[in-house]
Amino acid sequence: MCMDVLRSGLSRVHTIRAVLFSFRVQAHVLLPRKKLRKRRLSLTLYTSCSCRLTPNSSGPMEDTEANPVSVLIGEKRSFPDEDPDHAAKRPRVEEENRGGGGGDEGEQLDEEEELCEEEQEEEESFADMMKHGLSEADVGILNFISEHKGFSGILKERYSDFVVHEINKDGKIVGLDDLSVPADAEENSSDCVSVEAQTLTEEQKQQLDELQQFKNKEGSVSIEVQEDSKEKRTLLHKAVKTLYPGLETKTEDREGKKFIVAYHAAGKKALAAPRKHSWPKNRGSFCHFVLYKENKDTMDAINLLSKFLRVRPNMFSYMGTKDKRAITVQEIAVLKISAERLSHLNKCLMNLKLGNFSYKKHPLKLGELQGNHFTVVLRNISGSLEQVEQAMTSLRDSGFINYYGMQRFGTTAVPTHRVGRAILQSNWKEVVDLILKPRPGAEKGYLVKCREEWARSQDPEAALKKLPVKRCVEGQLLRGLAKYGKNNIITAFGLIPRNNRLMYIHSYQSYVWNSMVSRRMEAFGLRAVEGDLVLRGGSAHVLSADEAEKHSAHDVVMPLPGFDVIYPTHSVGGGYRDMLSADELDIDNMRHKVRDYSLAGAYRRILTRPRDVSWELIQYDDPRVPLVHTDVEKLENAPAPVYLKEGKYRALKMEFSLPSSTYATMAVREVLKMDTSIKNQTQLNTVWLN
Repeated sequence: MCMDVLRSGLSRVHTIRAVLFSFRVQAHVLLPRKKLRKRRLSLTLYTSCSCRLTPNSSGPMEDTEANPVSVLIGEKRSFPDEDPDHAAKRPRVEEENRGGGGGDEGEQLDEEEELCEEEQEEEESFADMMKHGLSEADVGILNFISEHKGFSGILKERYSDFVVHEINKDGKIVGLDDLSVPADAEENSSDCVSVEAQTLTEEQKQQLDELQQFKNKEGSVSIEVQEDSKEKRTLLHKAVKTLYPGLETKTEDREGKKFIVAYHAAGKKALAAPRKHSWPKNRGSFCHFVLYKENKDTMDAINLLSKFLRVRPNMFSYMGTKDKRAITVQEIAVLKISAERLSHLNKCLMNLKLGNFSYKKHPLKLGELQGNHFTVVLRNISGSLEQVEQAMTSLRDSGFINYYGMQRFGTTAVPTHRVGRAILQSNWKEVVDLILKPRPGAEKGYLVKCREEWARSQDPEAALKKLPVKRCVEGQLLRGLAKYGKNNIITAFGLIPRNNRLMYIHSYQSYVWNSMVSRRMEAFGLRAVEGDLVLRGGSAHVLSADEAEKHSAHDVVMPLPGFDVIYPTHSVGGGYRDMLSADELDIDNMRHKVRDYSLAGAYRRILTRPRDVSWELIQYDDPRVPLVHTDVEKLENAPAPVYLKEGKYRALKMEFSLPSSTYATMAVREVLKMDTSIKNQTQLNTVWLN
């Protein structure tokens, strides 16, 4: 018996390797490697035996014997460096600009031997760090609506297992399938091409190309001006800057000769205002393009583009932010930057691709999208064919509870909704304390030192010196306190960008909404009842008993608390009042002295049914083999993945479309039927060590 269990456990080693490493990376710390092998085997045995564990939850949870461990984990490809919240005030019907599911960060292990390296004895274990984190129950996520037995699977073992395509306002799935420059741009760029041909030699072009792609060790290219004149130098400057985005030029005198020196733009120069080139009057002012990105946050990608193009990030517009840990495809617009300049970036940007260029008169607006189309691969699934069919059929026909996902609330010991509650209470000292105080759990070292300095000295300037990166929330708050003083916290807090500040109070709204929806599902299930709310013409209407007979739970909405919403008239409506009262908030007065923090409220459907749902089971042998054919691979005519008839492992590949502001991870949760929080997975891992 024991040997059978051991063999079963060992057969799942590659799954648990990924699980454990993902836990480590998501918290930006390293698990002590001397303990990792034991932990890996322990979790494997737990998963294989399906041992009983009573969840620490106040809500109903399925028996873990019927629901083996499901995991959310992570991969590393070649991207050099490192997903979104509400807009400002809510309209009456919630329309948020989210990319959908949450992007969990992680990396794939490179070598088995790395697991056995020794680290410091005193290093705190990851499990100890994450015991202070959040579980789904902590943020009101308690219920499932399907009746199938859960099964385990790995989400985002590779970031290419999670692919998101934006659905634009016309209902079209956005895709990257054309890298060519529009004819209009080609005609208007003939002068630039002529300039290049006349002013740059083939050798110079090659040197500049290598410099642009960071292949030049010297960090600059010098071009001697043969026939020195201001016109000649101007042509050279213009040719380099136009044809090699990201490069800056300057003129230098060397022993009586003039040289044009090309180098990479950086620092303040990279953010300088764009140079005034002539813009054709018959061309739309905004160049729209499709951005394909891998393992990159939307704002990080835009910041990178702005650096290379020497424009400010606010020159770009988009309909919604997308997950970081994924392959995502979305539409972007930029003011008066030509398609030709944008297309040149494809030569030097890694894991980003720009295409499908067009010129239009208007920018994009947040929230204009209809939603997102997801392609998700769950690797090494344990469920039988019957279980998978039941789970996916239920997802297609019944949908899932439209909870706000875990990424909405943060991963540290201080959840974002607690900060939001303090803001709404006007308890500004607690706001500062929650953001800056030392906290248990996993965090970057410089943040730990910054918090320790703040706790010791309460000196914002001293704490700020501990931060190498000042643009984080902590750094911005400390700058505000240093500038305006600790007696003017409201103004100091205002130095944090508005969207970041609103994130906290929207998180509190989401926490209340999750909790009340769980209470409603426990009380009334999948039927509409008297006192429920439905939308009619954008306004909420209270159902009578007769009207409830004609509706289902899919029609029901629940309010995010605010001054411009109504509440259900059944028992759950009273729950809102009780919950806010316990948090020392007045549900009848949700206006705030600071206008930005006045909550209008919004309505959100309690259930979501995905569209265009399809799925297939895939056999594979190598965990490193991609299982999704991406847009870039199709453009490059790379062969599609070949699925085996028989393999060591099985994967579930699913596709579905969701409206904006809906979390794909909550759809996956419904399929697997397991708590997706990092804390829960870590607790399962430590059961066998205690």
